[in-house]
Amino acid sequence: MRIRRVLTATLLLIGVASAPAVADSSPSASPSDDSAAPTQAGTSFRTATEIEQGQQATASGSTSDYLYWSFPADAGQRPTVKATVRLPEGSARTAAQTWQLDVYDGLRRRQACQYGAQTRTAAQDAASVDLSCTLRNVRAWSETWADDPLPGTYYIRLTATGLQAADLGLPLSAEVQVDSKDIGGAAAVDGALAQPLVPGIAITAKSSDDDSEDSTTATLSSLEPDDGWASGWWSDRWVWTAFGGVLAALAGIGGYALTRGSGRPSRVPRGV
Repeated sequence: MRIRRVLTATLLLIGVASAPAVADSSPSASPSDDSAAPTQAGTSFRTATEIEQGQQATASGSTSDYLYWSFPADAGQRPTVKATVRLPEGSARTAAQTWQLDVYDGLRRRQACQYGAQTRTAAQDAASVDLSCTLRNVRAWSETWADDPLPGTYYIRLTATGLQAADLGLPLSAEVQVDSKDIGGAAAVDGALAQPLVPGIAITAKSSDDDSEDSTTATLSSLEPDDGWASGWWSDRWVWTAFGGVLAALAGIGGYALTRGSGRPSRVPRGV
């Protein structure tokens, strides 16, 4: 009976600990209102257009432009950037075009893609080209010499490379979307940044208290995760750590119950 109680309690704890783990595996960003999605892109890091995760941003430009967007990513997330370029008519192009999608962190360090088609060549008669880049897990802390993804602002740069002179300036349109998967305790580390890597990049109109007129000033990025930075400090890592301690205690109790015997010393016949 005691062993049965121990096994029952263990199964109940496994069920309780598994629930947060299942919840953490769901995507962290839900699509927002498409009507509020940006319809233009920046031309440099300083003028990058801010987008939220889950939004599908669009922009029009030409084949010689550098298109920039920025988005926030917090610790415990694995962002995936997808881009679709609607190319000019094939009759207007003289050769194939190679398009490249690059992602930079808040320190403007180019981040490696864990997987995805970061560079693709579109044939002369192709109507569009699709690109994607899945970053490594965003860590809450890293060594100063490492280039690990850290919480903060990330930049997207979309451009064509190796264009023919006759293909420069042709009109095109682009669509960009960022989604993240919540990794949970699997990406947890012992440490955290004092502040997220959010540089002053956005040039916005901000009213001054001393002057009634609006003044254009450089401000910090206005976008951040829904529940604030470093929102992923709680993860299933804490649950499994506590569960391991409880399981070890139950194993000790069960082992003691199996090996202690009846507790009464055996009688020794007299005269032996």
